[in-house]
Amino acid sequence: MARPVSYNVNNKPLEKDISIAGMPEGQQGEGFFATKLSDVVGLARKNSIWPLPFATSCCGIEFMATMGSHYDLARFGSERVGFSPRQCDLLMVMGTIAKKMGPVVKQVYLQMAEPRWVIAVGACASSGGIFDTYSVLQGIDQVVPVDVYVPGCPPRPEAIIDGVMRIQDLIGKESLRRRNGDRYKALLESYGIQ
Repeated sequence: MARPVSYNVNNKPLEKDISIAGMPEGQQGEGFFATKLSDVVGLARKNSIWPLPFATSCCGIEFMATMGSHYDLARFGSERVGFSPRQCDLLMVMGTIAKKMGPVVKQVYLQMAEPRWVIAVGACASSGGIFDTYSVLQGIDQVVPVDVYVPGCPPRPEAIIDGVMRIQDLIGKESLRRRNGDRYKALLESYGIQ
């Protein structure tokens, strides 16, 4: 005898359950759509992020939960988590980074594909956390430029998802010429990156 299921009792139309990426501003007509190239590239980039997790401690466990089926980070275009820096464009540093690991984080950052972005997940990656000692780097922004900081010790999976959504907003609005600008070059030079 089949047991009645308490969920899915009311069948809803499928169209209301699916969210579709918003269309950029432009001119629409019979069989055509015209918009700016930067808007199209931004829409494609923000919905196809390839994250590289650099996890060293408890924040890495929260990231694992975020990638699991309950939270499902893949909904946000981050399905392919890569462990080769040359194929990824989003560096997610999670956990305590010792000063000896600083050059390694910088080397991984330099090996990543351009354009590249960085999220500092948790208190330790953002500011050293509770480890105000001689051996712990007091924030990864001392070795690489950081785009988004996710607070928490450790942050909940919802906070990590919010950080990814903030990165998506930043990527979608970024100009194609920003990386060739004087301010961006000066920022990289301040980190000793050419």
